[in-house]
Amino acid sequence: MTARTPLDTETAQWLRLQRRAHHEFGSRLAAVEDWDGPTPDTDWRVRDLVQHVIEEQQWVPWLLSGLSTRQAKSRLRAIEADLRHEWHRYSLAATTAWQDAAPDSEVNLASDTVTVVEYLKEQVADVTIHSWDLARAVGAPEDLDVDLVAAVWTVFEPQRDALELSGLFASPVPVADDAPLQTRLLALTGRDARLAA
Repeated sequence: MTARTPLDTETAQWLRLQRRAHHEFGSRLAAVEDWDGPTPDTDWRVRDLVQHVIEEQQWVPWLLSGLSTRQAKSRLRAIEADLRHEWHRYSLAATTAWQDAAPDSEVNLASDTVTVVEYLKEQVADVTIHSWDLARAVGAPEDLDVDLVAAVWTVFEPQRDALELSGLFASPVPVADDAPLQTRLLALTGRDARLAA
């Protein structure tokens, strides 16, 4: 057995944030009562939102193992009806895969090839934003972990001009420069946290 290379500080931090993001999402998932309720993602009901986040976790172990997106897609299983169970299953699988991955290894995504750490940051950001979406949808507490929000801000803020062009987000919402960081982060992705739920 070979000794594992110690993780650098940045990677260790993002691995902690990944677990925290999954905790944030899981805690909101526990509050779901109406799977057909609306969400801030206007094209999605609660069920659709949760399935999306689970699907993203399904990809993680396969992509981190070095497969292409085409190869990984052929290995994905249909998500079963018990979405809470499926979240726990695939969240654990993804978290384990992140822990075992070499940070500088390359990951082949559909549109780019990135390092493991870059993919990790992207995934943490996605789960974090959707944790707020789910909280808003089910009436759960909307305040996210402050360290998580600050970290995801460092991912999205440099991409401010590209987010809307990507087609993945609505137009940014104008908010004051001194608004809380979570409000500004959500605004970058077209979400207005100031509106009543």
